[in-house]
Amino acid sequence: MKRFITTLRNIWSIEELRNRILFTLGMLAVYRLGTYIVLPGVDGNMLAENIQKAAEGGNGGIVGLIALFTGGAFSQASIFALGIMPYISASIIVQLLGFAVPYFQRLQKREGESGRKKINQITRLLTVAITLVQGGGYLTYIQSQGVVSDQLPQSIFWFAGIVILSTGTIFAMWLGERITEKGIGNGVSLLITIGIIAVLPTSIASEFSTNLGFIFVAEIVGLVAVTLVTVALVQAIRKIPIQYAKRAVGRRGAMIPVAGQRDSIPLKVIAAGVMPIIFAQALMFLPATVAQYMFGAEGAQGGFLQALTDFTSLEYNIIYFILVVLFTYVYTALIVNPKEYAEYLKRQNAFIPGIKPGEKTAEFIDSVVTRITLPGSVFLGLISILPAFVVLFGVGTSFAMFFGGTSLLIIVGVVLDTLQQVESHLVMRKYDGLIKSGKLKGRSGVQGIGASM
Repeated sequence: MKRFITTLRNIWSIEELRNRILFTLGMLAVYRLGTYIVLPGVDGNMLAENIQKAAEGGNGGIVGLIALFTGGAFSQASIFALGIMPYISASIIVQLLGFAVPYFQRLQKREGESGRKKINQITRLLTVAITLVQGGGYLTYIQSQGVVSDQLPQSIFWFAGIVILSTGTIFAMWLGERITEKGIGNGVSLLITIGIIAVLPTSIASEFSTNLGFIFVAEIVGLVAVTLVTVALVQAIRKIPIQYAKRAVGRRGAMIPVAGQRDSIPLKVIAAGVMPIIFAQALMFLPATVAQYMFGAEGAQGGFLQALTDFTSLEYNIIYFILVVLFTYVYTALIVNPKEYAEYLKRQNAFIPGIKPGEKTAEFIDSVVTRITLPGSVFLGLISILPAFVVLFGVGTSFAMFFGGTSLLIIVGVVLDTLQQVESHLVMRKYDGLIKSGKLKGRSGVQGIGASM
């Protein structure tokens, strides 16, 4: 406890870190405040009751999952009902276009700020387009729930609703960018995380009232165990040993060769972090939007689209698992560049024992990354679909979403990344880190050569 208090004092004594933390908390508070501002003409409480009843009856499906990601804003018809997910969807599309379209490839590889600014501009415009589509589906949904006032003309409701939802998403995107720039941690990820955490106390209370005694304790123990395994896997690394070339040191007029220093390159087993989960989840929201447009409140009556709106269905979990695995490979390829590692080692006059410098080194690192990404991607996929299996054992739907799954992975990944940034500020100013020995393994530092978030 004494060490914890000392660490808090050290954090508070660093002016830059203190200002960044306070700025981040302020922006998150603004975002949470916006989740309680309801769209005009809509009874948010009635909508929340309808969604809660559907979840208790086992029909919450994807609607309950979206409500979780938006911190309850979706179920309350808030101005932030769509959250930051349209921006995530737009980012996915732009990054995928970078693999297939030469124009986007040039933008991503262009030196300086011009390429990045152009990509950001395209992403924002695409975000607006996606928000308009998803906003229409959401307005159709809440209208079908009978929670819109009859005294409000339909044309005004639709026009005002689309404008407000689009503005809310753009404002949430702006908040995320400001947090990343002037705060601590990744802003977009923090907005999603704070929404998930806001729903956690209610889910625990609901589960406690349903499953008392030993069953509830067993569920909590299981949740803690899954969390510990997730933390271990998220921080797991594969070290590649490197050797620095021999140096000649002068002693008493003679040059004596001295063996070079040994070191290692730590490659994260899950180098992509939490982003594949967020990307895959954003894509899984699209079928729900299509279903709302085509079939209203009831969704697709049977068939494939209805299965994709139920996170416990076999079809949903198979597709979700495959998307997580694919996005893990895609995002790892984006942030881990073996050629940059090889060039870095060459500049440092270092090499991997038994591997020729240059192209051979890049090929070796690429093969290692490919091998360790396979178990990492499979683990992410299994954790992401774990809630569907937990529900089969009697765990409540709302609490099961935290039992492994996307929620847990996002919380663990974002919290570890944010704490690593805090620790970097502490260590840089000669203070002790957040843990007594070792260090938090984030995406920055030596293992982050060529990485970007």
